[in-house]
Amino acid sequence: MISSSARLLRLLSLLSSRPSWTCAELAERMEVTDRTVRRDIARLRELGYTVDSEAGPWGGYRLRAGSRVPPLILDDEEALAVAVGLREAALSDALGGDQAALSALLKLRQVLPRRIAQRLGELDDAFVSLPGADGPQIRAGLLLELAVACRQGERARLSYVDAEGRATVRDVDPYRLVRTGRRWYFVARDVVRGEWRTFRADRVDRVDRLQPIGRPADLTDPPDPAWLVSRNIANGPYPLTATIRLPLPMDAALLIVPATVGTHRSDGPDATVVDIGGPDPDGLARYLLGLGTPLRVLAPESVRQALLRRTRELLEAHG
Repeated sequence: MISSSARLLRLLSLLSSRPSWTCAELAERMEVTDRTVRRDIARLRELGYTVDSEAGPWGGYRLRAGSRVPPLILDDEEALAVAVGLREAALSDALGGDQAALSALLKLRQVLPRRIAQRLGELDDAFVSLPGADGPQIRAGLLLELAVACRQGERARLSYVDAEGRATVRDVDPYRLVRTGRRWYFVARDVVRGEWRTFRADRVDRVDRLQPIGRPADLTDPPDPAWLVSRNIANGPYPLTATIRLPLPMDAALLIVPATVGTHRSDGPDATVVDIGGPDPDGLARYLLGLGTPLRVLAPESVRQALLRRTRELLEAHG
């Protein structure tokens, strides 16, 4: 039988993984009785964790920020230091491709006392980052709000500013956060349009942001969020699209033309067709030459002619 200490850690992990659990759900996941769950909840409260009980269809047990730091063996300054470190790791991609830092920060933020959470917010307001080549940075507070919305499964009202600077307000069903490079994308279903969309997190309005509206999200048949973001980035607002054929299987073609640059489809076991967007024929020709690999332009003719012209210029220059 699992020890009481290990069971408490398991219960705490479950409570931190989503906003609310019923007693029956917790008992099923932990393979114990309802009575044991209630006894363990009482023990967590004795240890300093604030676990609320709520009635109704959205009811159950909810873990929220307590009046003091629970037994993490951290004092206030250490807890703040850990939160700041996780914040920087989540925003700077210091830990690689996964979202472990954001997930850990979200769990820690849930149980931080108000005084420490306020200090973290003050630091967030005081930090200034220079936007690099990869685009503007997003504030940790907003990133956490979007992450919480994805976990809660509740419909929300999103205030957003598009690439042309137009402000819009729309109802969305939050689903996932996806990071590519140093940019975050918010994947959600647009309720009015009835389709899955991607929103750049740095374009979410910093004042109104995301407001829950008290209805459950409809997450029926959700897409692969990473694929959706890659497709939308590759098929961005370009005035021209070139279709090329690489004499390479799909996995090798993806190493040369990333999924965020082109839309790939297999053309037999040893070839891949890729659609790539660009500003004009000459710009696409320059990009294709830079790939440094054999390829064939299938369409349009303007890109094929631009590539031929630049190839002849290179040959003449080195003749």
